[in-house]
Amino acid sequence: MSDGPTGGATVPRTGVCYFPEHWPRDRWETDARQMAAAGLEVVRLAEFSWGRLEPERDAFDFEWLDTAVSVLGAAGLDVVLCTPTATPPKWLVDEHPGILQEEADGTTRAFGSRRHYCFNAPAYREETERIVGRLAAHYADDPHVVGWQTDNEYGCHGTVRCYCDDCADAFRGWLRERYGTIERLNEAWGTTFWSQQHADFREVDPPRHTVTDHHPSRLLDYARFASASVAEYNRLQTDLLRAANDEWFVTHNFMGHFPSLDAHEVGSALDFAAWDSYPTGFVQDRRQGEPTPAELRAGDPDQVALNHDLYGNPFWVMEQQPGDVNWPPHGPQPADGAVRLWTHQAVAHGGDAVLYFRWRRCREGQEQYHAGLRRRDGSADRGYGEARRVGEELAGLELASPERSVALLFDYENGWALDAQPRAPEFDYWSHVGTYYGALRARGVDVDVVRPDTSLSSYDAVVAPTLYLTDDALATRLTSYVRDGGHLLATIRSGVKDRHSKLHAELPPGPLSDLVGATVERHESLPETLDTRVTYRGTEYVYRTLGEWLTADQATVRGRHASGVADGEPAIVERAVGAGSVTYCGVWPREDLADAVTTALLERASVAHTDPLPTGVRLAERDGHAWVLNFGPNPVRVDAPADAEWTIGGATVDPFDVSVATAPAPSLRVEPTATDD
Repeated sequence: MSDGPTGGATVPRTGVCYFPEHWPRDRWETDARQMAAAGLEVVRLAEFSWGRLEPERDAFDFEWLDTAVSVLGAAGLDVVLCTPTATPPKWLVDEHPGILQEEADGTTRAFGSRRHYCFNAPAYREETERIVGRLAAHYADDPHVVGWQTDNEYGCHGTVRCYCDDCADAFRGWLRERYGTIERLNEAWGTTFWSQQHADFREVDPPRHTVTDHHPSRLLDYARFASASVAEYNRLQTDLLRAANDEWFVTHNFMGHFPSLDAHEVGSALDFAAWDSYPTGFVQDRRQGEPTPAELRAGDPDQVALNHDLYGNPFWVMEQQPGDVNWPPHGPQPADGAVRLWTHQAVAHGGDAVLYFRWRRCREGQEQYHAGLRRRDGSADRGYGEARRVGEELAGLELASPERSVALLFDYENGWALDAQPRAPEFDYWSHVGTYYGALRARGVDVDVVRPDTSLSSYDAVVAPTLYLTDDALATRLTSYVRDGGHLLATIRSGVKDRHSKLHAELPPGPLSDLVGATVERHESLPETLDTRVTYRGTEYVYRTLGEWLTADQATVRGRHASGVADGEPAIVERAVGAGSVTYCGVWPREDLADAVTTALLERASVAHTDPLPTGVRLAERDGHAWVLNFGPNPVRVDAPADAEWTIGGATVDPFDVSVATAPAPSLRVEPTATDD
C-alpha cells in the first residue's frame, strides 16, 4: 500500500468480476462482447475455483480457465487472476483436517462455506505453495493476464484469529522472538495480576474461551500475532507470483471498516491495495445508528470515502456493489444513479480502477440474492447501463493521484487495544475516527488516512483521534511536526497506555503531556441518559460517550464542561508550540462541535475549506477536477468560479448524481435548491 501520491497519471478504468465456470461455454463470447460494449476493460477471475482447477489431487484442469482467458483477451479485455486459496476443496480438507480453523471455544469451523483454513497450518502453507506455484508458472507467459489478486478478502467472517494447536505453537514462537525471555514478557504484560505469570513460553496459550475477560495485553499481542500471520501468508503468495513474472502487479481485496487485520502490514507486500465496496450493506452492519432512507439507497459517503483514503493512493475497488446484495440485514435496491455515483466517488479519491461484483446473478449457492450487472437470464440489470455511462465519462480522462494537505492518523493497534477495554458499549475506535473524518469532509477537505509513523512534513494539519497506545518515539515525532509549523488536533483517550496495553505511570496523555500542555485529571464514560454539555469558544454543545476534564498547565482553555460533576472544568485546550499549534479535545463531539473544532484547526493551518456542505453532499478534488457528489435525496446548486468548466453534469446536481468541474474544490459553493412548500 502506498501512503502518498505516486506522481504518475492514469486513465481510470472499469471492469467486472466474472465466473465463467458458472455458465455454459456457448455464453462466454457473448458475455465478453457485452463487457466490452459497456466500456469495461478489466475482468477478475477464479478466486473460488480450486475445486474446478484441481478436482482431485494433482489432476489439474486448466483448460476451461485457459479458454475463458483467451475469449476475454480476444475481446480486448485485460485479465486479473486470483489465487484460489480462499476455498480449499473437500478432498484437501479430508486429507488434512488439521487445516481447519478453530473457534476460541474449540469448535472446528467445518467445510461447507469458505475461508475455513488456518493461516498457520503447515500443511496448508505447503498446499498454498503448490497450487499458487503451479498457477503462476502456467500463466507466466499469457499476454492477457496483467496481474493477480491474492486469495480473497483475508479474514472475512471473523477468520483472522484462529485458536487451534498450530496457532498456539506459532504464537509461542512469535512471543519468543518478540520478547526474548519469559521474564520480559511477564514484565511487559504485567502478569502478576490474577496470578497470570508464566514460567516458560510453552505455557502461553491463545486467548481461548474463559470465565471472564482475558488479560488485555494477551489480547493485544494475539491480535498482532494473528494479523502478522496473515501478512506472512500473503507474502508467501506474492513472492511466488513475482518469481514467475515480475511484470505482473499483485494486489489483494480488503474489506470496508474491517478491524481485525492490519491492512498496512499486509499491504506492504502489494503493489497497491484493492478493497470491496458495498455502501448499502456497510451502513446497516458496521456503523452506529440507524441509516436514513437516503443512506439505505446510496450509503454513507464518509463511511465509503474513509476506506478509499485508508487503502492508499492509488487503489482499486475490486468489488463494487452493482445492485441489491444478499448479506446485510436488508437488501434495498440502490437509488437510480447510485452505481455511477459510487464509481465516480472512487475515482475522485484516487481509484485507478473500479470492478463491479459481479457480471451476472448466480443461480446456485449462497449468493443467489446478490445482484450483478446482468440478471440470471442474461439480460441487462440496472447497473449495466450505469456502468456503461461511467465508462464513457471516464474515457480519455487522464488523472494524477490526489495531493492533500491534511492527514488523519489511523492505527489498527489502537482499535485492538480499545476493543479489549472500551469503557462503554458505544466506544468504537472506527466510529470515533469517523467523527473527525466526517467533519473534515463536510468542509470539502480531502484527507490522507495514514499510519502514525508516516512522515508528516508535507501536511499543514494533522488530526490524531485517540492515540491510545503512545510511546516516546511517537511523542517526539509529533512534537517535531508541530515545532516545525504543523498544526495538530489530538483527542480523548490519547497517551493512556504503553505499547503493551499497560497504563503509563504518568497521567494521560502520557508522553504527549509536554506537547499538549495539559493532563487529564479525571474521565468518565456516559450513557445518553446523563447530561453531557460543554462550551467551546462561547457556544454550548452536547457531547457523547466519554468526557475528560483537564488540568491546563501551559495550554489555553478553549472549552469547559457545562454539566455534571465536571461542571466548569477544562475540556478543550489549545497551545502554540514553536511555529505550530496543538489542540486537545477532551470530549467525543457530536457533529456540530466536531465541525467547530476541526474548522478552527483548518483556519490556524490556512487550509482552504468550504462552508458546511448540505447533508449527503461531498466534494473531492483530483488533478484539477472537482467532483460534486450528491448522496442526498434533494437536488443542490453549485456556484463555481467563472473560469470553471463543467466536464460532467452542470451547476445543478440531482439526487444521487454527480457533476465535475475544472476548479479547486474549496472554490465551489454548494447550496440546496429552492423547493416549493
